[in-house]
Formats: sequence, structure tokens, C-alpha cells
Amino acid sequence: MSRTVGPHTADPCPRCFVEAVRPGEPVTVGGRDVVGYHCDHCAHAWTRPVEDDLDVYDVVRVDLPNATLYGAVWQVDADRIQVRGAGGEWLRWVERWRVIVY
Repeated sequence: MSRTVGPHTADPCPRCFVEAVRPGEPVTVGGRDVVGYHCDHCAHAWTRPVEDDLDVYDVVRVDLPNATLYGAVWQVDADRIQVRGAGGEWLRWVERWRVIVY
């Protein structure tokens, strides 16, 4: 379970379960685009695939350097996604690797 830490969402490490804000980095593993993470507590490294099956209106989380945003997919391009905040408060293009389907 994730929890909020300031403007970010903290996620647990899959090995030691210590929650921390981990922004991730885009990398390629075995020819596939993934997001790499690292736990400073136990030094465990893991990846998650970049979302490639996004549809308009999917509920998503967006991990940005300055905040974690939640919203709905509004438009889908090859390398970026337009996300709309609740009630249309904001509309923002983000890199696809930063998006996590909820």
C-alpha cells in the first residue's frame, strides 16, 4: 500500500517493505522499456514495465519530480500521455514512462 509523503506518493520496496519516494528512471532491459527503481535501505533494485496498453479514461498516477498527480488519461501518443485532473482542474502532457495505471 502506498502512502502520501508531502506532494509525493511513497511506495514500499518489494524486498524490505520500507516505504520511500522513488521517482524511478527509464531504462531498457532485454529490448523492453521499463522503469528502474532502487531502495536506499536494502540496495534492492527492481523494474516495472512502461504502460503500453493505455486507453482514454483510464485512471492513472503520474510520478513527476515535484509531485505525484492522479487523474484520467485524456489523450494517448506514442511517447506521451495527456492526463486530466479531477473535475478538469488541470490538463498536462507527461512522458509515458511516468504513468502508472490505477
